[in-house]
Amino acid sequence: MHFQWDWLCLGVLIIGSVTAEIENEEILGADVEVEDFDKQSQDADVDEDESSLGIVYQTPKPTGEVYFTETFDGVLTGWILSKTKKEDTDDNIAKYDGRWEVEELKENTVRGDRGLVLKSVAKHHAISTMLTKAFIFDNKPLIVQYEVNFQEGIDCGGAYIKLLSSSNDLNLEYFFDKTPYTIMFGPDKCGEDYKLHFIFRHKNPKTGEYDEKHAKRPDVDLKKFYLDKKTHLYTLVLKPDDTFEMLIDQTVVSKGSLLEDMVPPVNPPREIEDPADKKPDDWDERPKIPDPNAVKPDDWDEDEPSKIEDLDAVKPKGWLDDEPQYVPDPNAKKPKDWDEEMDGEWEAPQIPNPKCETAPGCGIWVRPMKNNPKYKGKWKAPMIDNPNYQGIWSPRKIPNPDYFEDSHPFEMTAVSAIGLELWSMTSDIYFDNFIICSEKEVADRWAADGWGLKKLVASANEPGMFSQLVTAAEDHPWLWVLYVLTLALPIGLGVLFCWPAKKTDEDIEFKKPAISKAITKGEIKQDREELEDDEIDLEEEKDNEDIVEDEDEGEGVEDIDEEEENGVADGGQEEGDKSNKSGSEDEMKEDDESISSGDGPLKSVRKRRVRKD
Repeated sequence: MHFQWDWLCLGVLIIGSVTAEIENEEILGADVEVEDFDKQSQDADVDEDESSLGIVYQTPKPTGEVYFTETFDGVLTGWILSKTKKEDTDDNIAKYDGRWEVEELKENTVRGDRGLVLKSVAKHHAISTMLTKAFIFDNKPLIVQYEVNFQEGIDCGGAYIKLLSSSNDLNLEYFFDKTPYTIMFGPDKCGEDYKLHFIFRHKNPKTGEYDEKHAKRPDVDLKKFYLDKKTHLYTLVLKPDDTFEMLIDQTVVSKGSLLEDMVPPVNPPREIEDPADKKPDDWDERPKIPDPNAVKPDDWDEDEPSKIEDLDAVKPKGWLDDEPQYVPDPNAKKPKDWDEEMDGEWEAPQIPNPKCETAPGCGIWVRPMKNNPKYKGKWKAPMIDNPNYQGIWSPRKIPNPDYFEDSHPFEMTAVSAIGLELWSMTSDIYFDNFIICSEKEVADRWAADGWGLKKLVASANEPGMFSQLVTAAEDHPWLWVLYVLTLALPIGLGVLFCWPAKKTDEDIEFKKPAISKAITKGEIKQDREELEDDEIDLEEEKDNEDIVEDEDEGEGVEDIDEEEENGVADGGQEEGDKSNKSGSEDEMKEDDESISSGDGPLKSVRKRRVRKD
């Protein structure tokens, strides 16, 4: 029975492990389920290609009004490489000669889906194209959305875009860092500084000059978006009510107001400090001053040194006064190329005196210094509140001559082109599926047909839990200890509760059934002697309690009673013999014979006790 129970517990443990693995596979399979998108995008008249997962890729098609779209799936038309140079840069790296290619993703490839890839390292890249139609900031939102994949991670470089301002002299062949833009948006990273830029150039209505206004940094950790080598969706939404939102993978990471959450603020302060105002010479900013009425105490001696010799110190025994602390190295030799005329007289380098290593010290012994108990330092008057304190001076405020109020900064300079002007120390930065529109539904549908499929494939190709744990342990070896403890704990508990413990000798002795001992002749003889003594006592008590007139009659009655009691006792003894299954029949017979061989009173007492027992 115990053997079957052991195997049952072991089977439960094995089934539990297998069930956990199956559930893990089911969860992984559930992660790759996606929304069944509208049939309208699936029926589009485009080239189709089916991936290994059975996913049919179709080039996304806009479902509403758009100002620009680009998928890079067909022939790259309309994009222009810059031919100019970057200003204020060394000539060897000033040229925009970074290489671009149109190709598929290296990992989690969706067959037929291609993107624009930055290929060069430590070079300036610049490429741009005109919008389908210019976007004018009036009463419609601006939505800019595109995909980025840092296929090799990122050390230092950006993946932001620029929406170039409309102008008559805009020439994309000369697109460079000083080309006027209206909005710059996208990820950027150098060192451990992970950024998501949103910058717009605001025109000063008084001077006509442009100033860059930067959105405050997002409060979320952006590091994973740069290092996980996955395709991420970046979205900027500008609304006519002067608010903005930045999203990554359709999740808001930052939002705010163009009037309140930009640095520096769009509108300058109404008042500024008067640059001509100067602090008066008699202005007293000291909150505390020395007490002019304080007097130095007579016993204050400023000449006492802070340290004095310890006169109680005694030179340690064994101190070597005649030995220097450092001696010339006896093993050193003058270099062969040493020129005394050029290098001077050669001297062996100094090394610690080996004789001082075992001694308490070498050289002239000097008493150590100790703190001077009489030292008080230079006397200073205590500080009191300054009765002439006037506070911290600040220049007076005057109206800001450059003040203006732009209550509607959303009305920016119109944009007519989009460009990528980047420097990167990492190659293979992937861009795809640009869209500029005004309707969120159009942008979401576009994302579903492009980025949604990439996300699906990436989820399906993710390694299982075991592979992820091994990969994590390769980066952090201490995780192996955690894995071992995690696996050992349930196994140990299962063995502890399911495996039977070995029976000890104490348990066996405790569980032994009680066995009746056979009564020997010696024990019966001893009981007989005890019963005779008890009978004598009983007879004396009976004589004292009862007055018997006729001894003969009393003896007759006693004989009758003895016979009755014998009969009853015999019957009780027979019943006792039947119930006592462990006793032997021969011993019980000897017991009856020894009891019946006694006198009458002994029989009576003995048989009454048997009945009671």
